[in-house]
Amino acid sequence: MTADSTPSTQHRLIGHYSALARTAMAGGAITDCDPDIVADGRFGAAQYAKVADAADAPEGALRASLGCGNPVAVADLHPSEAVLDLGSGGGLDVLLSARRVGPAGVAYGLDASTDMLALARANAERAKVRNARFLHGHIEDVPLPAAAVDVVISNCVISLSADKPRVLAEAFRVLRPGGRLGISDIVAEEGLDPASRVQAEEAVACGCATMTCQEYGDALAAAGFTAISVTITNDAGGGLHSAIIKAAKPESIAGSSSPTPRDGGTWPR
Repeated sequence: MTADSTPSTQHRLIGHYSALARTAMAGGAITDCDPDIVADGRFGAAQYAKVADAADAPEGALRASLGCGNPVAVADLHPSEAVLDLGSGGGLDVLLSARRVGPAGVAYGLDASTDMLALARANAERAKVRNARFLHGHIEDVPLPAAAVDVVISNCVISLSADKPRVLAEAFRVLRPGGRLGISDIVAEEGLDPASRVQAEEAVACGCATMTCQEYGDALAAAGFTAISVTITNDAGGGLHSAIIKAAKPESIAGSSSPTPRDGGTWPR
């Protein structure tokens, strides 16, 4: 879950999540958001409680789940597809994706923390998942060629980036025509003043210049995505919410049109 375009902030975030990964590898419990919203099931491993194939996931992968939702549940994965998880952390979403796409498919996990990558690879080994590939890099500069994957997922990571348009442009670039985006992330309420937004982000430690539903939809449309939806799922406190964001890359880029964003807490309404 490490991402930001500012070098000093990148360094701080990588250090933070690397320390969490080392704690998880030592068997400790970790969290990076308000413990209350983890304890009551709004964030973290509780999002996977009803996922059948998560029941036998490595305990370490579940313990290291730091997300605000379950993007695998909305990604509609199919056998033989290629999937990319932006900010893969302990690897839980990669492992679940790898199982769903089967041995003919592949699931990539991208993270900027080498400690998180070590944790994810260890979890993949424990789970005996052979079609997971973990890559070192930043979500603003994905180390994959264009049109490399069918699906891009992410779990509460894009909100950490200071260059979200670049992240979404990279997601669009690596998707094949007709590819899908399915992510969980943090969004801000419309009308929340900048000072209150910053205060809320500091309280939950899960955002950097968090976008509203409208802003998220606009950014996706600007990147070229269509079939965009942003649906609020849980209250994160202080005017912030977790949300499921879905979009698609057109089958044919030439002549494609993007939907017109609308006002409101869910995009489109």
